[in-house]
Amino acid sequence: QVQLVESGGGLVQAGGSLRLSCAASGRTFSAYAMGWFRQAPGKEHEFVAAISWSGGTTYYTDFVKGRFTISRDNAKNTMYLQMNSLKPEDTAVYYCAANLRNFGGSSYYDDYGYWGQGTQVTVSS
Repeated sequence: QVQLVESGGGLVQAGGSLRLSCAASGRTFSAYAMGWFRQAPGKEHEFVAAISWSGGTTYYTDFVKGRFTISRDNAKNTMYLQMNSLKPEDTAVYYCAANLRNFGGSSYYDDYGYWGQGTQVTVSS
């Protein structure tokens, strides 16, 4: 079992930045690839970014490439999502999750278990 807690969300103006954190406890954090997903009101969860267990490989969905950066610090059992140039359409609840099927990371929702409770990100225009 891995417990995940997100933090760092908030209200920001368009063009601003936020840094999300995902703190893990329980089983060995470094054993898992990790990912960020988001869910806007009335929409399904959508993939945002993923990182391999070592941090050596990262994946991004097209609409955040060049704006968001995923990283992890296995010594601190923490993953991060640096979000720059935020847009109103980035408004959503952001969730971190551990990938139970693919050590290299993936964008597939069903590969992930051990979800955090989410943190709200609101971008005003």
